[in-house]
Amino acid sequence: MRNRKAFMTAAAGALALVTGLTAPAYAQATAAPLTAAALTAAPQSATDAPAVYGKAAYLMDATSGDVLFEKAGTERMPIASLTKTMTAYVVLKTAKPTDVVRIKREDVQYAVDGGGTTANLRPGDRITVGQLLYGLMLPSGADAAHALARTYGPGVPGFVAKMNATARELGMNDTEYVNADGLPMPGSDGYSTARDQAVLAAKALQVPLIKEVAGTRYHSLAAGDGHRSYSWRNTNRLLGTSGAIGLKTGFTRAAGYCLAFAGESNGRLLVGVLLDESVSSRRFSTAENLLSWGASARQDL
Repeated sequence: MRNRKAFMTAAAGALALVTGLTAPAYAQATAAPLTAAALTAAPQSATDAPAVYGKAAYLMDATSGDVLFEKAGTERMPIASLTKTMTAYVVLKTAKPTDVVRIKREDVQYAVDGGGTTANLRPGDRITVGQLLYGLMLPSGADAAHALARTYGPGVPGFVAKMNATARELGMNDTEYVNADGLPMPGSDGYSTARDQAVLAAKALQVPLIKEVAGTRYHSLAAGDGHRSYSWRNTNRLLGTSGAIGLKTGFTRAAGYCLAFAGESNGRLLVGVLLDESVSSRRFSTAENLLSWGASARQDL
């Protein structure tokens, strides 16, 4: 098996899983359209694949659409904060990074009441969409998710409807969002599958700002006109490994530890998802092993 050095940063043109859907603002689609239904269901032999302890996993070559590994890939289950990837994607379909969002007390209180992780946003601050995406994706801020959804729905219910409409457009037919952050809701947590989330991850990474944010380990925002200072650290420990380019962590008691991840090898984008892992640290080591194994499998073809 080849080691992690197989993952080298490739050109942005390697980000090539797309659908016929119009790309979000600032996206740069560079390959022929490929729908979720067109993924080639031909996983590599499980006999030589790394051990996967989570309940569901999916690894694909997003450049070709080949499925490299699958474990319960189409089983519906909660995905926790992987939800926020769709939130970022839907926001950037219409909003500009320079647009300004005013933080309200309800945004902060929502995260507190739900027991979610926060970006420690302060009511009254005015923060650009671009900066809020760091607060959304790095510390997994439920307050940032609420502020963005409230602003660009308009209203959270309207925004969630946009999320679900976008999921259908992407061919994510086993996905249902109930909020913009993935926190448990009375009666329903929402659901998705490892396969659907891999499709979304590949699409989201075509948006340069999402790719930049998701690959950032630490971000600070100096105090300025209209807002106080902020510092955010990424919860994704996979970013410490060579070639990893994101994407999002998640955890709730119902969903377990989740991870959407990606790496580049020889001009190809490998995208994977792990759902309902029982050990937090193991999702990162498993993702690293899957990426290394997937790169080796591609080179052996």
